[in-house]
Amino acid sequence: MEHVDRAELAAFLRAWRARVQPCDVGLPAGGRRRTPGLRRQEVAQLAGMSVEYYIRLEQGRGPRPSRQMIGAICRALRLSEDESAHLHHLVGEPPLPPSGLVREVRPGVLHLLDRLDDTPAMVCSAARDVLAWNAMAAALFGDFSALAPADRNLVWRFFTDPTSRARHPEPDASRFARRAVADLRAAAARYPADSGVRRLIERLRAGSGEFRELWALQDVEVRRSSHKRILHPVVGPLDLDCEALHDPHRDQWTIFYTAAPGTPSHSALRLLKVVGHQDLAVRA
Repeated sequence: MEHVDRAELAAFLRAWRARVQPCDVGLPAGGRRRTPGLRRQEVAQLAGMSVEYYIRLEQGRGPRPSRQMIGAICRALRLSEDESAHLHHLVGEPPLPPSGLVREVRPGVLHLLDRLDDTPAMVCSAARDVLAWNAMAAALFGDFSALAPADRNLVWRFFTDPTSRARHPEPDASRFARRAVADLRAAAARYPADSGVRRLIERLRAGSGEFRELWALQDVEVRRSSHKRILHPVVGPLDLDCEALHDPHRDQWTIFYTAAPGTPSHSALRLLKVVGHQDLAVRA
């Protein structure tokens, strides 16, 4: 069991109680208040605990709160995601990951994708669902909007769409297959209750013998930045650096595909920007 930092916990609770106004939580302001923010009994009421219990926490002498009690305090004090995580750490209870994949992409990330008009970029979930992409990514891999949402998954397309797989020459294809399956197994372990992940694995096991064989190996590996060779049907082969930036709060990956300036692949990317995806939408 991890250590409880009682002094920091008490100071944190007192500071944040003072920041929350009664009107913020739907309580009447009442008469004059000697101190700013909520009263201790109001926090206790909002969190569904006894006043005595909460007072002991603020005095640094209370019992170790349960995970359920921590969540109630977070809600009562209207803590943000980062503040809630900090409170969990103070009591020795690291916050649990989301029960399912987060599929909503931050607006700022979407804006960044739109601004990148010369670099293929996309956002993927932990299970390699393609959640967002820019025009250059559509030109490189095909227009994901032309696919059903359940089919917008890099692992699914690789193992079930021969045209998509053909863009990965050997030995890159075999390497990608092993790593993709290992990465999906890691995601499945992190999100055992996510029905979308379960359905994806079931579909892959039913639709691909190669996937079944690799899945049986029990390999586990989380994706990293890598180098990739892509065979594009119009601009030809591209040697690309794949920078994968992880958002730990949403467990999402923003992937950028770049080529060194002055190389044939860099020239091919410039040509790809002109060509666009045109009629190549679903053949990637």
